[in-house]
Amino acid sequence: MKYMDRINTPDDIKRLSYKELNKLSNELRDFLIDIVSKTGGHLASNLGVIELTLALFYVFNFKKDRIVWDVGHQTYVYKILTGRRDRFHTLRKYEGISGFPKPTESEYDHFVTGHSSTSISAALGMARARDLKGEKHNVIAVIGDGALTGGMAFEALNDAGSSKTNLIVILNDNEMSISQNVGSLACYLSKIRTAPAYINLRDELESIIKKIPAVGGNLYKSAEKVKDGLKHLVVHGMLFEDLGFKYLGPIDGHNIEVLIEVLNRAKTIKGPVLIHVVTKKGRGYTHAEEKPDVFHGVDPFEIETGEKLSVKKMTYSKVFGEEIVKYAEKDNRVVAITAAMPDGTGLTEFSNRFPNRFFDVGIAEQHATTMAAGLAKEGFKPVFAVYSTFLQRAYDQVIHDICIQNLPVLLAIDRAGVVGEDGETHQGVFDLSYLRIIPNLTILSPKDLKEFRLMLQWCFKQDFPIAIRYPRGGDTDVLFDKYDDINLGKWETLLVGEEITILAAGKMVQHAYKAAIKLKEKGLDVGLINCRFVKPIDESKLNEIIKTSKYIYTVEDNVLYGGFGSSVNEYLLKHGYKGKVINIAYPDEFIPHGSVDILYKKYGLDTEGIYNTIIKNID
Repeated sequence: MKYMDRINTPDDIKRLSYKELNKLSNELRDFLIDIVSKTGGHLASNLGVIELTLALFYVFNFKKDRIVWDVGHQTYVYKILTGRRDRFHTLRKYEGISGFPKPTESEYDHFVTGHSSTSISAALGMARARDLKGEKHNVIAVIGDGALTGGMAFEALNDAGSSKTNLIVILNDNEMSISQNVGSLACYLSKIRTAPAYINLRDELESIIKKIPAVGGNLYKSAEKVKDGLKHLVVHGMLFEDLGFKYLGPIDGHNIEVLIEVLNRAKTIKGPVLIHVVTKKGRGYTHAEEKPDVFHGVDPFEIETGEKLSVKKMTYSKVFGEEIVKYAEKDNRVVAITAAMPDGTGLTEFSNRFPNRFFDVGIAEQHATTMAAGLAKEGFKPVFAVYSTFLQRAYDQVIHDICIQNLPVLLAIDRAGVVGEDGETHQGVFDLSYLRIIPNLTILSPKDLKEFRLMLQWCFKQDFPIAIRYPRGGDTDVLFDKYDDINLGKWETLLVGEEITILAAGKMVQHAYKAAIKLKEKGLDVGLINCRFVKPIDESKLNEIIKTSKYIYTVEDNVLYGGFGSSVNEYLLKHGYKGKVINIAYPDEFIPHGSVDILYKKYGLDTEGIYNTIIKNID
């Protein structure tokens, strides 16, 4: 009988021996690799936290204790061990298990996380709430070394360290390689420094020394200086100690016995504690260990070879990567910026070709945006490649540092629209709404890959702020035979028709084109406009449409409120349009996880949905 079969509740983990826990960790690795190879998902990070997760369950009771996992994509084992094993094959599928913590899914999921660097802030809020209510449970934040680069994490560390609040922060460091001897020595030093007897003795000495007349204060300060000097020599965690945390580590994050010992010790310490745990991404699966970046987030793959099962095709990210390299060859003012996403945004080749003009700032979107503004101010042509959902984190910087000064920064907004299986925290369906209202900002959205190339070539030549937003993946099977020159604020007529006009933006042009062809086959007088500029809108084209169309439909892969359709509505209302206007977009709700095709169908943004909406609303 497998040890996994004996785990019906987290309490069952506490009954296992260390040897049995290690065997369970091996079973969990095999289970994870098997399932994720079929569903896709975040593999490397989850393989790295198996022992840590088991140790956490062994020491804590998460029915009453609270845990916040930063980013949250490393919670697969946590989900498996909290009653979701039988449904784990539905991971990231529509109406299946989310790939991130979700309180509506389980009482063990205490906080929604999907973006980086938030865990310490959320956990500190929970700890303070516990204290205000007079409760006694533990609160733990688990944060990775990558997430620690985010400024919000340091804001939280600064506050937590001065608060004296009981809080455990686990730093999951999965990039360092540390020898056993060094790790054991560090663990030994941590054990001595944090033993209850040591802490009591230190506190008593402090009290006695301070009471010595005249010299007590100076003597104590001198003793502190000596102690701090020794720490600098032998303790790695001085930064955290100076911020007010008791530092434990670094320790081997794959040694269950040591993890349990340190976690138990942390529970006895008053005030904030930081445990530095060293893990290896992809642990136990050779392909993921060798290429942890590739196996961070994966599509279904063959276990034996590690190769993706899907056929490689041209994507928007690849096109962006190719075009920025071409332009950088011609203009040495072009610089590229990423917030820890060089591969995902297509900048790997640029980083290899132009290392001095490539800046990976870590998970720090606010810093990346303002740094781009600084580069632009000094005559460079910065391009910040960022996912739509992550640009939200730098909204003030886009307004204040780029657009107020009208600086020539290009925001290359990848993963716009729905991204699919990552769900609510990652769907890029708000960018048109939050960007459209900013003065000085021009917004483009390509209908397909070919137009994307043309748009990028145009964008690189401009000297004002631009946002170009494009979806994940590639095109559908629509082939266009018309590509007008890119001119500021000008739309493109793809199908001529007067009574019904479809105004579509971005990838939705492909779906709207198919729908329009079906409507024409039904004998309807339908026109289709490619609204390639979301801002500024083509007022002259709209003036033509107002004169002839009884029905105007807008189509976009953005939320309904405040997006492209809203800008059209505002113009039509201002100019007294008397016809019927229907906006087709995502409703006022967070879009769940599921395949992109399923989500398009669910929200009426596939070809059939657009067709049916138009038919239904014709009198």
